[in-house]
Amino acid sequence: MATPSSDAADQFDQFDDEESEQQLGATASGRKRLFSKELRCMMYGFGDDKNPYTESVDFLEDLVIEFITETTHKAMEVGRPGRVQVEDIIFLVRKDPRKYARVKDLLTMNEELKKARKAFDEVKYVEDQQ
Repeated sequence: MATPSSDAADQFDQFDDEESEQQLGATASGRKRLFSKELRCMMYGFGDDKNPYTESVDFLEDLVIEFITETTHKAMEVGRPGRVQVEDIIFLVRKDPRKYARVKDLLTMNEELKKARKAFDEVKYVEDQQ
């Protein structure tokens, strides 16, 4: 019986590495998939299959990353050079009613969450003092 050479063992290790990368959500280009879990859930919520095709999720993620990148670059050009501020994003989406309303909703929700956390921390601080 022949024993595997070191080259053959390296090839098997290579497949193990590729397999573990795919499980972690890495792409063939080496870029890590950041939103695949959330996109799968969103796709299912909008009527897709519970387990959509990986290619569909990857394609949608590429579109999302491209949108975020372009929007960020535009925002960096609008306000102070090299910095992105909330006002810059609002300025960019001001003519798109759906995006503008969503940004306003998210900002309002963020403020409410900050207030709730602050109130919770204050109550917790008072209880700890007693």
